[in-house]
Amino acid sequence: MNQQIQRIMLNNGTSMPILGLGVFKVGDGDAAKDVVSYALKHGYRSIDTASVYGNERGVGLGLASSGIPREEIFLTSKVFNNEQGYKETLEAYNRSLDKLQVSYLDLYLVHWPVKGKFLDTYRALVDLYHEGKVKAIGVSNFQISHLKSIMENFDVIPAVNQIELHPLLQQHTLRDFCALNNIAIEAWSPLMKGNLEIPLLQEIGKKYHKSVAQVTLRWHIQNNSIAIPKSVHFSYIRENFDIFDFSLSEEEMGEIATLNQDKRFGPNPDNFDF
Repeated sequence: MNQQIQRIMLNNGTSMPILGLGVFKVGDGDAAKDVVSYALKHGYRSIDTASVYGNERGVGLGLASSGIPREEIFLTSKVFNNEQGYKETLEAYNRSLDKLQVSYLDLYLVHWPVKGKFLDTYRALVDLYHEGKVKAIGVSNFQISHLKSIMENFDVIPAVNQIELHPLLQQHTLRDFCALNNIAIEAWSPLMKGNLEIPLLQEIGKKYHKSVAQVTLRWHIQNNSIAIPKSVHFSYIRENFDIFDFSLSEEEMGEIATLNQDKRFGPNPDNFDF
């Protein structure tokens, strides 16, 4: 697995791998340690966790046991809803660092746009950024209205908006807005929570001798979207990384664009119970 992973330049000049490992529902302790260490040893350089995942300690152990220098790893975490507010966010950040056993984060995100709190939360992120405690800051699950509020109140535009994104939920309007404002899109649930039985993707996979998951991840990358597929299986972790040796044609990208159903497998930010 010696393919060179592509990187994307964020709006503040920070370079971020376009493919990473997500650890939602991976578990803590040895479970998180083992998958993170394995992924890093097999070419991954980006790890995405969050305080609410409850596995930052295990992720930190995986970072340490991988043998990969910290400066080569792009590490993301997120402040959850019950930690939001200015002072609370600063405290949450320090808790995350303590659990991860690192001195900084590469990317820190507001996990959800909690009404009445997300602006104060983002203000804390801006201060952390100006203090050099995080290389880039951003948001997760933010709609256009939330992004406009951020942009009206702060000079530091989010570097990333992490959203549910996959062939069945393509979010064209939101993606266009982010592209216009130089906010990178990062896809969570990029593999549709395993709902991969889609004939078109199966056909394309056969052509390239690739799995549907690999075709889907290639679609993300060619759309310039960062993807963070999660897996606890070493074979899938390797397979998900093996996508840099083929390309989808313009025609195939166009065909996949027709699969959109605005279908969510996760919560909707417009009616999520915060």
